[in-house]
Amino acid sequence: MEPLTDPFGRIHDYLRISVTDRCNLRCIYCMPAEGMQFQPQDEIMSYEEITAVVESLAPLGLRKVRLTGGEPLVRKDLEKLVSMIAVIPGIDDISLTTNGLMLPAKAAILKQAGLSRVNISLDSLRPERFSMITRGGDVAKVLKGIEAAEAAGLSPIKLNVVLMKGINDDEIKDFIALTLNSPLNVRFIEYMPIGSASDAWRQTYLPLETVVEACKEAGWTTEEADMPSGNGPSQNRRVTGAKGTFGLIHPVSEHFCDNCNRLRLTADGNIKACLYWQDEYNVRPLISDPAAVQALFRQALGNKPHNHEMALALEHKTQSHTPTARRMSQIGG
Repeated sequence: MEPLTDPFGRIHDYLRISVTDRCNLRCIYCMPAEGMQFQPQDEIMSYEEITAVVESLAPLGLRKVRLTGGEPLVRKDLEKLVSMIAVIPGIDDISLTTNGLMLPAKAAILKQAGLSRVNISLDSLRPERFSMITRGGDVAKVLKGIEAAEAAGLSPIKLNVVLMKGINDDEIKDFIALTLNSPLNVRFIEYMPIGSASDAWRQTYLPLETVVEACKEAGWTTEEADMPSGNGPSQNRRVTGAKGTFGLIHPVSEHFCDNCNRLRLTADGNIKACLYWQDEYNVRPLISDPAAVQALFRQALGNKPHNHEMALALEHKTQSHTPTARRMSQIGG
C-alpha cells in the first residue's frame, strides 16, 4: 500500500496517541489552575479502539507510536495497551511521554509489556519552583521516576524542559550538568502558543540561543551528537566528554515542519495532522472499517498545511489557518 504521504511529499510513520486529557498536575503552560472541563469517560477511546486504529495504519508504514496525555499513567492499566500495540506487525517503537510521578510503580511493568523508552517532563530542578510551575508537584518524585526508568532499562531517557523567560531560564546550566555523568538527553523546548496565544505567552517565550550562550558562560565546548533511537526534531549536542546529550527543539523560531512525520490522535478520537491548527477528523465512528480509517487519515494528511506559522503568532501577524483552541493536555503532548 502507498505510505501515508501529505501534499508536500512528507511520509508519516509516527502516531502520537493521547489516552486521556486528565492529569495529576496543572502545569502553567498546559492547563488553567481551575475550571478545566475534562472529557466524559464514554467519549474517551477504549484500548481496543486505539489498537484497531494502529492495526489499520501499520500496513501503510506506521512504525512508531507514542502514548501521551494529559498524563497517560493516570489511565488505568496502561501496560495493557502497550502489550496490545507491541504485537502488531510493523510497530517497532513504542514510547511514552509522562511527568514521571507514577513511574516508580510502573516503569518495570511497562518495559515488560513492550515499552521502548520514555520522555519525562521536568521544567525545574528546584523544589519550590517545580511546585509553582506544576501547581503542587513534587520534583523528588519525578527524580525517583527517572531512576526507575533507568533501572527498568528504558532507553534513551529524554527529559523535556519547556524553557520560559524569567521562570526557569537560570537553570539551563544545571540541566546540562545532568548530562555530564549520566546518559540522559535533556531537551530544551521553546514555549509554544498552543491554545493560548496571549501576551503572557509572548512575554514568557524565549528563543533557544540562550542555551548556547549558557554553555559558553560555563566554559563548555560542545559538539554535535546523534541519538541512538527516536531522534525527532531535536538538534542534539554534547558537552565534550559528557556521557549524555542535550537537545534544542525550536518549534517557533526554527520550525522543523519540512521533515514532519507525525500524526496525532486525541483521546476522543480526533485525527490532527498538525498540532497547531484546528483541523480535526473524528475516526471513532469508523473503527470497525480499516479501509475507512485509512481513508480518513489520508484525507487529514491531504489537508495538512506546509507549516504551523507559530512565528507569525509571536509577531502578531496574520496566519493562513485558524489555530487550535484546544490546550496541549487536550491534544496530547
